[in-house]
Amino acid sequence: MSDKKLDIPKDFFKQFKNKEEFKDFFQSLFKEGVESMLQAELDEHLGYEKHSVEGHNSGNSRNGTSKKTVKSASLGDMVLNIPRDRNSEFTPQLIPKHSRMSDQIEEAIIGLYSRGMSTRDIEEQVREMYGVDVSEGTISNVTSRIIEHVKEWQNHPLEKRYYVLWMDGIAFKIRHNARIVNKTIFLVIGLNQDGMKQVLGMWIAETESAAFWLSVLTDLKNRGVEEVNIACTDNLTGFTQAIKSSFPKAQTQLCIVHQIRNSCKYVAWKERKEFAADLKAVYGAINLQAAQDGLERFEQKWGQKYGYAVKSWKDNWENLTYYFDYPNEIRHIIYTTNAIESLNSSIRKYTKTKTVFPDDTAALKSVYLAIRNIEKKWTKPIRDWGIILNQFIIKFAEN
Repeated sequence: MSDKKLDIPKDFFKQFKNKEEFKDFFQSLFKEGVESMLQAELDEHLGYEKHSVEGHNSGNSRNGTSKKTVKSASLGDMVLNIPRDRNSEFTPQLIPKHSRMSDQIEEAIIGLYSRGMSTRDIEEQVREMYGVDVSEGTISNVTSRIIEHVKEWQNHPLEKRYYVLWMDGIAFKIRHNARIVNKTIFLVIGLNQDGMKQVLGMWIAETESAAFWLSVLTDLKNRGVEEVNIACTDNLTGFTQAIKSSFPKAQTQLCIVHQIRNSCKYVAWKERKEFAADLKAVYGAINLQAAQDGLERFEQKWGQKYGYAVKSWKDNWENLTYYFDYPNEIRHIIYTTNAIESLNSSIRKYTKTKTVFPDDTAALKSVYLAIRNIEKKWTKPIRDWGIILNQFIIKFAEN
């Protein structure tokens, strides 16, 4: 491939009076870069570079160019000179028939963007890979195509039944009305009848409430969900009320890990180890009766000193202990929201370079692309799914 670089000093861009002048310039720049890559493709196809003696009597050679009008999402239509060979055997890979000109480069931009790279970093990477300078504005135009995919994904049909739903949110700083505010993108993962995890959707809001969660659950119902058996959350505000309204048969299991952490926050540091050890006799009991006995002993020892921590367990006891109704294999996957916390942690790795998003759309695009990358690794059912499925079928046979 040619080593030619289209290196334009930054000051050069100051000469453009408007977006159209810049677009025209960039289109010519882009055209030159792409045509250079097409010539390199033909070199590889023929096995020799232009004017090389290796081409003598090779049986095939260059045969000028043909013009082709191609489309780009960010640059519009343009006419390219497509190189030809005399035997008509050459088919460019960069511009396949009936394909848009910039698919590969735009996909490269989207791929880099999805991995948390800043627009400035993407500019440098595309310049190094393709010898073409792209502006932040052009990168933004390319990535704007993503929002259409987000809308399609957010409305795609869902399965009728999910044995388990995990719900949680991930907070971001987003500009809103000239201020930087904290907003949360709430996510839902579903465990389907094949034992596969699926991200069912994402919803952005500043606060959560029963009304908010009712709108989320109504969205899931409208997209085809008819039955949810267990919903695992971190005691989300208003969620229990909303899910009872939307899916009356669903059980709400609060995350035990979060409950333990929240309880220990009210305990003096020097006593936390002993406090946590005694608490294990509650959540680690073999059955519900043993857990209730353990809670009574726990309250007798710690209730006077750390009454608020004990009260939290008693107030949420029903939703904290649903997992005792199930065999150990199911307990393992519903007693904690680890499934969605792991997703959130992975999303953070992709979005960590973006300290503040310019608007809601930018945040949603980044999270969607992160989810798309993460889900590629979800290729197998959860562990011991055959055993777990049979247990679910027996447990919910009456449904």
